[in-house]
This record gives sequence, structure tokens and C-alpha cells, in this order.
Amino acid sequence: MSDSDDRTTWVLVDGENIDATLGGSILGRRPQPDERPRWDRLTTFAAQTWRQPARGLFFLNASTGIPMPFVQALKAMDYQVVPLSGAPDEKVVDIAIQRTLRALADRADDVMLVSHDGDFLEDIEALIDDERRVGLIAFSEFRNAGFASLAGLERFDLEFDARVFDAPLPRVRVIPIDEFDPTVFLR
Repeated sequence: MSDSDDRTTWVLVDGENIDATLGGSILGRRPQPDERPRWDRLTTFAAQTWRQPARGLFFLNASTGIPMPFVQALKAMDYQVVPLSGAPDEKVVDIAIQRTLRALADRADDVMLVSHDGDFLEDIEALIDDERRVGLIAFSEFRNAGFASLAGLERFDLEFDARVFDAPLPRVRVIPIDEFDPTVFLR
């Protein structure tokens, strides 16, 4: 596909999902401020990877209130913050991202979803065609297995490809031999 000045990459961030995976599955505790993703690097990664403007939408469950310092920080990084509320049994972030993915089907823009959640498989698959680039950014070992079967989906690792962390995370992952650097283990 050729680069185009009139295309945009929409970066849709499922903040709850990333935070839960980072805290619950990787760190085993609530992340410290210096262990959190540098969200501005994510849109920069998207823009550089597909060589076109990238715009970030950060979806938040604000049913119990808006975390204003975090929202202000995201806005300073040019994210559009999407605070949502609903009933306790509603997955408001998932619902909003699904609706956004469906709305993007009518546009010529590209999409990078930042989530591990299999609830988005059907909507992501519907976006994949010969004209649009569709990507998934996640911790590779935690993304829903269904994403592996989607032909045409570009998959990126949040830490190793997008490089949104300041320090290495304590992850155990399978290393492709072409990426193996023994000095990482000889420290």
C-alpha cells in the first residue's frame, strides 16, 4: 500500500485492558508511575510505522468519576479522551471501541487497536481488506489467540515494537532467534 497524505491512523486504546494486563499478569501488582506506558510514544510509533498522521482515542470507564490529572496528561499528548459511563454490568469501554471500529468501516482510514481483548475480533476482522491497514498492539503473549488467525492483521508488541516503556518489564517471552541478544542475559 502506498503512503497517502489524506489517510489517518486511528490508535484506539483500551486503557483498562492494558493496565489490567500490566498490573495483574506482568508485574503482579499495581504499576508504579515509572512503570506505566508512555502513551505519547504510541501515537509516534503508529505515525512512524505507517508513515502518516496518527490520532489517538483513549477510552476510559468514568462510571465512578473522571481521573482528571490522567485525562489532562493524555490531552497534553494530543489524545482525544473518551470518558464513558454505564451500568455496573456494562463493559462500556468495549462497547465504545466496538462502535468506533464499526464507524471506521465507512472511512478510508487505518486502525491500530491497543488491547488484548477477544471481544474485538469480529470488528477487527471486518476492517481487514486490500485498502486498509489494520494493526494490533499488545503484549504478544497475552493477546487473545484469535488475533493470530486474522490474515492481514499486523501485530506489534507494546514493549518491544512500540517501545512505550522506560525500563524493561519482567516478562517471559519466546524470543525469535533473529532477535536473540545474549548480552541482555549476561548482566
